[in-house]
Amino acid sequence: MPTEPQPATLTSPALRALLATRPAFLSVTLVACLIGLAAAAGSGVTLDPLTAALTVLLALCAHAGGNVINDYHDARSGADAANTTRLYPFTGGSRFIQNGLLSEAQTARLGYGLLLAVVPAGLWLSWQAGPGLIGIGLAGLLLGWAYSAPPLKLMSRGLGELAIVASWALVVVGADYVQRGSFSTVPLLAGLPYALLVAAILYINQFPDHDSDAASGKRTLVVILGRDTAKWGYLMLTLIAYIALVFMIERNTLPQKAAAAAFTLVLSFRAARDLIAHASEPPALAGAIRLTLVAAHVHGLVLAAALAFAPWSGALR
Repeated sequence: MPTEPQPATLTSPALRALLATRPAFLSVTLVACLIGLAAAAGSGVTLDPLTAALTVLLALCAHAGGNVINDYHDARSGADAANTTRLYPFTGGSRFIQNGLLSEAQTARLGYGLLLAVVPAGLWLSWQAGPGLIGIGLAGLLLGWAYSAPPLKLMSRGLGELAIVASWALVVVGADYVQRGSFSTVPLLAGLPYALLVAAILYINQFPDHDSDAASGKRTLVVILGRDTAKWGYLMLTLIAYIALVFMIERNTLPQKAAAAAFTLVLSFRAARDLIAHASEPPALAGAIRLTLVAAHVHGLVLAAALAFAPWSGALR
């Protein structure tokens, strides 16, 4: 595994700011944007390169801001400092505050600054695409803030997974809306299985962090349920994602070729098997976390390809 960041090896302030956003994990948002753009293209919409690129950039910026804000509030609560069973870089935060690369104040300014930076460009996109994008953007920013920040602290109330599903479904819907100029059920339904698999990433990451989360009062769903019960929740979450995908293909809501995305269930089920066997052994979960990440990414990319290149009668124009 990569070593944690240290002040002696990261002396550039700009590089520290960039890496504090955890850029390697922003790819889940890139894939969500691709699904939304593919949904529009598969529905017969001609994509505009400029607004498509700006959509991706703003979504990545908002996700980066959410990551940094989460680090800030986990530092304030003491959850990350107390986390001795973390699996870096997957769990336990970026470690930039704990290892002395950024102060809490610097982290807060970076996180909230990134969210604020999205606003003017988002308003321009809304002017180009339609007012509905304002509602999507406001909902996304609210979820990005409320996920970690008081007084809502959704993650600490067992609502983190629900917030993640809603957030990544909004990314798909928003990317489609910018191109289509109106709302459609296609991106919402197409993005739901993917959003559930993204939530599974959050869910499995909570197992190594269980003890520190519980000690700091961060009542994640895994803390609330306990490891022995919660380990079955991962299997249920991923099952729902694949069942939803198959159901929508059967109803012709998605193209038949989207069924190829269901083959990633092999990866998800292997991860579930490992989690069920080692839920209380953090070091043994690194492989399961990697499988969960790969399953979500491959699922999303295959789904996007099917939406873009396999026209179907269920596409709404």
